[in-house]
This record gives sequence, structure tokens and C-alpha cells, in this order.
Amino acid sequence: MSFSGNREQAETDAPRMARWLDAARTLPRAALAGIVGLVYPPACAACGAAAGEPHGLCAACWAGLSFITRPYCERLGTPFAVDIGGPLISPAAMADPPVFARARAVCGYDDTARALVHKLKYGDRTELAVTMAGMMALAGRELLADADLIAPVPLHRWRLWRRRFNQAAELARALGGRTGLPVDVAALARVRRTRPQVGLSRNERALNLQGALRVPDEARPRIEGRRVLLVDDVLTTGSTANAAARTLLRGGASAVDLLTFTRVIPGR
Repeated sequence: MSFSGNREQAETDAPRMARWLDAARTLPRAALAGIVGLVYPPACAACGAAAGEPHGLCAACWAGLSFITRPYCERLGTPFAVDIGGPLISPAAMADPPVFARARAVCGYDDTARALVHKLKYGDRTELAVTMAGMMALAGRELLADADLIAPVPLHRWRLWRRRFNQAAELARALGGRTGLPVDVAALARVRRTRPQVGLSRNERALNLQGALRVPDEARPRIEGRRVLLVDDVLTTGSTANAAARTLLRGGASAVDLLTFTRVIPGR
């Protein structure tokens, strides 16, 4: 009796469902997306809670990001506690100037930023590159305005094979899509396999990277005389960024700026 009733109900509902699907096919894409959004609201890219838009952040995670805004060091992009007016250069940048001209980052390396980076890097969440690149485009708008091309920090081929993608390249492509700037994922190559940088001292990091990066001969004409925007997910001590910038300059780039999603802020 119950089975028969369910079958009769299904037979009655089938035409109704077919009419609904036919109507849905005629809806504009935006309207259909709105209907789907009511049934399945977008999830926060960091924590999975309800968010206002696809690939966005919920209010709590947005508030949890420690955004870096002026005043900050014009070379290193590290924030100052007090604004004394005018362009500022930090003592660290004066004592040990970086190879790159300017660095900018969206936020400090806090819990929310760490969660986003880890999901992109180790969780195969490549769609997060769109979210992160949107914020990077705002934080690095001055650098993007001056850039001739975007180049990601490369992975060694064995690490790329294991991970299946380069998170820096995903961010670079997303930035290129937003800005229209050309993206050259082959401008730099990592030709020597290196130890993981985590846990190494500043000097050990620099030694670890010696001879590890190269501008391929076929890439030199593409970067010669151009201002390159180097892209990575995290800036820690700056050893990798300095090695990459030095290699690009030796390969013919006129200048190199650095844009990352997050950075470690010394003393925090």
C-alpha cells in the first residue's frame, strides 16, 4: 500500500518536476544562481560558515584578518605603529636592503590567513586563489600599476609533480585575470631541489637557495627591460624572494616588486 502510494505520488510529481526544470533552463544565469544560493548559501572560504558571496569570507573570518595598511615601510611593507607623515623606510630596510624594490602583502600571518594558505597549498583548494588574488589586487594596486608582467615563485619539478600545482602560479594567474597583465609562469625555474625552508635560520635559508633558481634562456627576451611583479603566497624571512628577485635582475629585468597574500610581521 505504501509502495503503491509512493509510486503514484512520484508519477504525479514527475510532470511537475519536468515543467520546473524546463522553466529553470529559460531563466537568466544570474537569476538561477540566486535561486541556488537561497537553497545552498555560499560557504566561507576559510571556515565553511555561511558567507555573503561565493569564494568570500564570513564576517568573523574577515574580522580575523590583520590587514596591513599605511603607515608601512615602503620597501618591506611592514607596518608601523605610528604615522609620522611622509613615505617611511624601516630601520630593517635601511640596515639590510632587500633585493626587490617594494613588497606588499594583504595581511599578517594570523590564524585566518594561515588557514587560507594551507587550504590552497595542501588542501587542493585552488579556487581559493580567486579569493586571495582579489585581496592582493587591492593591497598591491601600486605595484600592479607599475608592473609589465607577473611571475610566480617556482616549485622544483618533483615538488610540483607531488603537489600537482604551484600555489604561487595559481595566484599569479588569478591576478593576471583580474588586471589583464601578462603572466609568465616560466620566467623563473627552480633547477635545484632544496630542503624545505621551514625551521632554517636566515643564513641557512640563503645558503639553501644558492644556485637553485635560474631564468631559462628562452625566457630572457620576455623579461628583459621589464618591471616584474613576483608573486608568492607567504613572505617569511625574505630569503626566497631575494633569491628570486636577484635571479630575475641578472636575467635582464629592470626591477622586481613582490606581492604576497600574507607575511610574517617581525616581533608579532
